[in-house]
Formats: sequence, structure tokens, C-alpha cells
Amino acid sequence: MSHLQCGRFQLDLSSPHIMGILNVTPDSFSDGGRYSTLDDALRRADAMLAEGAAILDIGGESTRPGAPDVSATEEMDRVLPVLEKLKQLGAPLSLDTRRAVVMREALRIGAVDLINDVSALEDEGALETVASANVALCLMHKQGNPDTMQLAPRYDSVVDEVAGYLSRRVALCRDAGIAANRLLVDPGFGFGKTLQHNLMLLDRLAELETTAGVPVLVGLSRKSMLGAITGEEAPAERLGATVATTMASLDRGAVIVRVHDVKANWQAMKVWQALRQLRA
Repeated sequence: MSHLQCGRFQLDLSSPHIMGILNVTPDSFSDGGRYSTLDDALRRADAMLAEGAAILDIGGESTRPGAPDVSATEEMDRVLPVLEKLKQLGAPLSLDTRRAVVMREALRIGAVDLINDVSALEDEGALETVASANVALCLMHKQGNPDTMQLAPRYDSVVDEVAGYLSRRVALCRDAGIAANRLLVDPGFGFGKTLQHNLMLLDRLAELETTAGVPVLVGLSRKSMLGAITGEEAPAERLGATVATTMASLDRGAVIVRVHDVKANWQAMKVWQALRQLRA
């Protein structure tokens, strides 16, 4: 696929891109509460774009393991004013939500270019809400819900099961009239997976694109699996491990890498691209 139809934008996929994470929640696992005001969110967005982010991903509900539910009203109160404010930046905006009503309101105000859904449009009405829009869609795999998903995740074959689920969700979207150039898939690292499951999915990432037939987005930034490997308990101390997963993901075909620390990961991507050019 040469480009991603992404709302107001067409994203060239001949080279990979960095997606900057902007959580406007009080309880996200890594940066909860830091960007909860409009001014703080706008400053952070400006900084991430200056550091090399091609897309900004705005989320108003924490989906970390064990996270409590928030109402749709509360989620909209958090994200919609920020999305409205960020429209002026002239960059693609991604909305990280699993609720059809939140998608619908964001689309209504014309402030979103990509829907990043951890539930792969399983919420009632979600598929119908986005089908006729021009936005890109990222379909993620998860096993269970945030409050229980890490208690005892089990698979017979994690790569086959994740790839199969994502390919079925892609097929459902295609049957609803959604063009392939609007679709991405995400294996959902840490969403109902053990460390071994996560490592197997990362190692065989290219198989997901082959099976699903659309490009892959990955989100490994600062996650607990990296702490399990390195011994770093604080999420902010997992930058080196995150950069390593960025390089591994790019080597295995990822086209978008979702991260908190844009500058370091953008620099790693540029080194990877320079090496790739030598082999071209």
C-alpha cells in the first residue's frame, strides 16, 4: 500500500512514521495527569511535532491493565476540546477510543483523521459510525478488558490467533465498504498477553501484515514487558528498551510506531532508514 487515507491527509507509507502519544487522562500508566489542561496539551503537541511526530494520538480513557472504566461523557469532556484546539496545527490527529459515541462526536466536529480502537470496532454502532467517514482506522487485538486482561492470558498459538482475529476484523470492514487504504492493524502488545506472547508477536510481526493484508502499527512504548526484561520499574526509565523495540518493529515491517518519547525514537528511525538506503 503506497499511502494511508487519513482524514484530511494522505500519509505516504513508503517510509515509516512516528505517532506521538498525548494522554489527556489523570491515570495513564506513564504520564497520567501531565497534559490534562488545554494549554498543556497544546504545548506537548507542538513539542512532539517539532521532534518529528507525523501523527498525534489523543486518548481520554486509560486502557492500562487494571484501569477503571470511565463514562463516555467524561471521556468526551476530556478529548473533544483538545481535538478542537489541535485542529489548528495542520497535522493528522488520531483519536484513541473504543466507544462509538465518542467516535461519532469527534467526527461531527471534524477534528479527527484516524480512529485508533483497542476493541477493533466491536462497540455497538462503531463500524456503522466510521464506515462512511474518510478517516483511517487502526484495529487492535486484545484478550479481555483492561480490568482483567492481564490476570491469566492464554493462547494455543498467539501469533495465529491474533493474526486470525485481525484478518477477520479487516474483512468485516472491507465488507462494510471501507477501503483497504484506510486500514491498519495493531497486535495489541500487553493487552491480554504474557511477556512470552509479546515477544513472539514482535518477532513474527511481518506475518500479521501478510495475514491481515494491511499495514501494521505497533505500540510498545514504556510498557511493562520492557520493565520485565530490563528490571526498570519506572515507565519513564524504559526509553532505551523502547527504542530497541522501535528498531525491531521497523525491521519486521511496521509502518507506524506509537511512542511517548518522540525525539529519541525519531532519531532511531532515521538511522534505520539510512541503513536501509544502503541496501536499496
